[in-house]
Amino acid sequence: MKLSFHGAAQTVTGSRHLLSVNGRRLLLDCGLFQGRRSETYARNLEFDFDPAGVDAVVLSHAHLDHCGNLPNLVRHGFVGPIHTTAATADITELLLRDAARIQESDAAYLNKKHQKAGQPAVLPLYTAADAARVGERFRGQAYLRPFEPVPGAHVTLVDAGHILGSAGVVVDLEEKGRRLRLMFSGDIGRPGMPLLRDPQLPEGVDVLLMECTYGDRNHPSPAQAYEQLHAIVSDTIERGGKVIIPAFAVGRTQEIVYDLQRMVAAGELPRVPVFVDSPLAVNVTDIFRAHPECFDEETRAFVESGESREALGFEMLTYIRSVEESKALNQRKEPMIIISASGMLEVGRVLHHLEHNVHDENSVVLIVSWMAPHTLGRRLVEGETRIKIFGESYERKIRVAHIQGFSAHAGQDGLREYALATKETVRNIYLVHGEAGPAQALSSQLASEGFDRVHFPAWGSRVEL
Repeated sequence: MKLSFHGAAQTVTGSRHLLSVNGRRLLLDCGLFQGRRSETYARNLEFDFDPAGVDAVVLSHAHLDHCGNLPNLVRHGFVGPIHTTAATADITELLLRDAARIQESDAAYLNKKHQKAGQPAVLPLYTAADAARVGERFRGQAYLRPFEPVPGAHVTLVDAGHILGSAGVVVDLEEKGRRLRLMFSGDIGRPGMPLLRDPQLPEGVDVLLMECTYGDRNHPSPAQAYEQLHAIVSDTIERGGKVIIPAFAVGRTQEIVYDLQRMVAAGELPRVPVFVDSPLAVNVTDIFRAHPECFDEETRAFVESGESREALGFEMLTYIRSVEESKALNQRKEPMIIISASGMLEVGRVLHHLEHNVHDENSVVLIVSWMAPHTLGRRLVEGETRIKIFGESYERKIRVAHIQGFSAHAGQDGLREYALATKETVRNIYLVHGEAGPAQALSSQLASEGFDRVHFPAWGSRVEL
């Protein structure tokens, strides 16, 4: 039995972990590496294992750094099944179609420039046709129902509490009479977050493959995030301004909508219109509604209480799909809340809303996610007042607010609790999905708890289990 690390090793993105058992190969996740453009394309295009030699994939959840390179895997010869929860399969199909559209559009744009410069054409990482072939490979699996993707590997998916359909992957391995339990955490959620159940902790695990993204810090509580959201929205509406919220289509948009829905039901907000202006987010929200089996008991009780017509839907809320409807929002002067993509303010409709309100000091851009370096979202968080939107320079008058408590990842205390659940049985812990700083901080925490075999494996390394 072997485990090799082909992504998200000493970095956060590009999740790919390959298990070998009884001469078969089981791949855990197949995500996009996201980094400097100069290395991103090559790292995603080229595999350091043979995709055709992979017998099956188990997918933890539908974030692109975990699922986004599946079309390329199929394109390079993978023909086996992809096992995941039904909700993850549904969201992944949407995201991959959207990612393929962007890949093709970006390649077409670059090729116009390359043609004028006499340079060779650029190929998209994958196409819409490649993405469509992934959908044919999905096999929906229920939580807590074991299945056997390859001989000698019995897999059970448990709720990770991260996004809709997210799972920790428990693998009970048997080879030549030897047995052990490996668990891949995927991305670990946080207790008490809206909509979803709390993450299920490991049990009886011998080898733990665990994320460490926030191994060096904790987050404010969901209750604090709710109160901050309420205060900022209330203040801005009282000023007569607009609340513009850049939000990722999967997870963050739905969390914000649900919190606003709770505020409206409790009479905590005045009656102002709320718009979700992102076709992808609208489609993902439809999938959320189609999978109430993933909701926590609090959400189910709220929906069934009569205080709401449905999950993620209330009287003042409008989901916008068309460009014309989106443009019309910027002709309206009354207070409103606009939730739009992209999450880091790099592309998309949210930039148009920012541009039309950049001089309005009564309005606010509300940042509710982590912003990567060098993005417009990060520059706003850092307080820049001279910003560029679509290449034009503006003196920013619109206010900026930042709420950090909406993270869907466990912080240091949550990761520590997760690892402690394995203390009586675990032989080795491998920290993945994290940079060196967070990994070192978490390793130190775990060492103080008596864990003496915590590893931070390098990209491409292999271990005997």
